[in-house]
This record gives sequence, structure tokens and C-alpha cells, in this order.
Amino acid sequence: MKAGTVLACAAALVAAGSISWDAQAAPANHATRGKDWSLVVTATPAGGFAMGNPNARVKLVEYGSMTCPHCAHFDEDSVPSLIDPYVKSGKVSWEFRNYVRDTIDVSAALIARCGGAKHFFPLTRALFKDQPSWEKKVADTPQEELTRLETLGPDEQFVAAAKIAGFQQWAATHGITAAKAKQCLTDAASINKLVQMADDTTTQFPNFPGTPSFTINGTMVEFGAITAAQVWPTLESRIKSALGEKTPTNGAVH
Repeated sequence: MKAGTVLACAAALVAAGSISWDAQAAPANHATRGKDWSLVVTATPAGGFAMGNPNARVKLVEYGSMTCPHCAHFDEDSVPSLIDPYVKSGKVSWEFRNYVRDTIDVSAALIARCGGAKHFFPLTRALFKDQPSWEKKVADTPQEELTRLETLGPDEQFVAAAKIAGFQQWAATHGITAAKAKQCLTDAASINKLVQMADDTTTQFPNFPGTPSFTINGTMVEFGAITAAQVWPTLESRIKSALGEKTPTNGAVH
């Protein structure tokens, strides 16, 4: 789904008084971690987080939304096959860039980013896994209460959205204190970064098809009309092609 008008109040955010979140990268001493490149995670200049070998031959970028059910499906069914063997071996690096679509989406992304680079992927994947539960809380909320979120200032909007979805309680069960969660949910710099990433995406790709979308070495992967079950086979075939590996003709999607 394409983003609509995202967070009108975000454009009015100011940097003054904002709280910077601590984007701690994984330790640089890879020798102690063997050859498992999936343990190496760093923040990227574009605003995303990349897992894997920074010098990988294939650089895969996923544009995903926390409120996107297709993104959650891809994470559950396909990400394990991406990480092992492609990312772990150092052949492919995987960067996830949040493409925020609404206030709830921003709140979820802020919680996922709250632990910095080291915890971004575990928190993101856990949020995707629990998406049906917190999405139901949002769906059960009266529309007037959801509409009211858009009238709140940035110091209240995402805290209120997180309360509706139960993100504060969820965060507490995943090692994020209430004080830290509030700090992240009111961090103007992080909010602006999320909105900017969405703007940058549609600027770079005017025909951006929605989430999830993928680029391989900077080129958007065109899927055409396929089912959800065909996304990973199609993507894997493109990864293999970029690696110069042969793809079996039986059952492969090109």
C-alpha cells in the first residue's frame, strides 16, 4: 500500500530540544564472531539498518512498513532463508528502511529503533510476529480517537498512538523501560528521519509500488503480478543472478 499524507505535524518538528537515540553498532571485531556476518549490524546514511558484510557483492535493501501485513508475511516466511545462507556467509548484505505510512506505523518504527543498531532487527522481527495482536487493538479503537491523534503535537502524538497499540507494555517485555520508550517516542530527530526516508524513497523511485519493495545494488526489483508465496523465490532468483550463481529451472520464478 502506498503512503498517503503522512504525519502532517511532522513537517513542523524542530530539532531544538530533541533527544538523540543511541545507534550502537555491533562490535567491529568480527574475528571473535567467526564468519557469521548476520551478527554485524550498522546504521546506514540513508537512515536504515544493514545486517551483514559491508563489502558484500550484493546489497539488498528492503523498504518495509511495520503496519504492512505483506511485510510481516515476508519476515516470517522468507527472512530466515535470506539470512541463512546469504547474509551469514557475507555474500549479501540486507538493509531495512522503514517506509512509514501513518501514525501507528511511526510509533512502531520508533520502538523498533529504540535499542539502536544492535537490537533493531530482533525488535523489528518481534513486532512483525506480534502484528496481529497490536493491530487488533488499533482496529478496536473508535475512529474518532484515531482521528484525534492527528491533532496532537509531536511531543504527544506518538506516545498516544503507542498507548492505543500497547507498544509501551510490549516494549517493557522486550527490555525497553517506560522512560526509554517515552524518550524514543518523542525523539524529534528520529521522527524526522523516518518521514525523510519515506520522502526520499518516493523521490528516488517515483513509481514506488508500495511495501514491501526491494532493490538489489540500487535497482528496484520488478515483481509483476505474483502471489505472496512467489515473492521470495522471485527475489532469490534475482539475488542468485546478481551473485553470478545458476538458478535451477524447475519451479524457479524469473
